[in-house]
Amino acid sequence: MRYLAIPLAAALLSACSSQDDNPSAATQSEAATEAVASPASDKTASPGPKTLTLEGLGGLTIGQPVPASSSFTAGDGQIGNGCETLSSPEWPGVYAIRTNGEVRRISVADGSGVKLIEGIGPGSTIEDVRAEFPSFREEPHKYTGPEGKYLTQPGDEPRLRFEINPDGKVSIIHVGVMPELGYVEGCA
Repeated sequence: MRYLAIPLAAALLSACSSQDDNPSAATQSEAATEAVASPASDKTASPGPKTLTLEGLGGLTIGQPVPASSSFTAGDGQIGNGCETLSSPEWPGVYAIRTNGEVRRISVADGSGVKLIEGIGPGSTIEDVRAEFPSFREEPHKYTGPEGKYLTQPGDEPRLRFEINPDGKVSIIHVGVMPELGYVEGCA
């Protein structure tokens, strides 16, 4: 939503001006509409339905309950500590972690077709990730050792975490908050 705020505000301000007061008001309004309809690059584009953002994905919002209309549901065999993993048949390759009723992490893997607005998704290279996110902390992967890595955005608010497999490619992208963002086995 915030991606539309500035062009929408420009369009509304232009529409409020009369053409007599501002002869270019119609031109400004048309330009603002075109900016929303056809952005200059993918990085400034509004997120599409298969774009993972720090806010969430597919109706799931970090820090919020799962909407009643959502197809995401908890699976069998949950740990029972107030943490559940959620999945949806409409979102293959995507799962979420809900703790005490709130979505705390969303993860996307191969087969999901989901990417970040930067174009990075499962299968992208570690070089792609480092080029877009040079300040991310690097640590060895818990199961693959130093050949695999986690690249994690520093901070306490919703953040990104990439799992890099031993061949140097992104296997999973997570967005969420700690401690769930750092979980390596579902709710643990």
